[in-house]
Amino acid sequence: MLPGGGIGRRESPADAAVRELAEETGCTLDAPTAIGRFEARQEGRRDTVFLFRGTTRDAPAADGVELAEARLFALDDLPAAVSPATARRIAEYRGTAAADGRW
Repeated sequence: MLPGGGIGRRESPADAAVRELAEETGCTLDAPTAIGRFEARQEGRRDTVFLFRGTTRDAPAADGVELAEARLFALDDLPAAVSPATARRIAEYRGTAAADGRW
């Protein structure tokens, strides 16, 4: 799964992405770039999901609260247990699937 979480009051989606990545993995997100906005309707809730990409020079470390494990993977060497939503986002990013706006 990709790291993520809520957007705080008066916080931009980009600032939330930087904060959530740091909280969950200890990584600093450099040059966050928005790559998508998606609507999620799961468990009777409606959420807007903002997806960003960027770089980091840090090695991820799970926070032990929200994440049990944190690792970086090459796009062509993903683990078998990658979440369906993550697999869809990666396929869209690589240009092998069209984005449909749904998470």
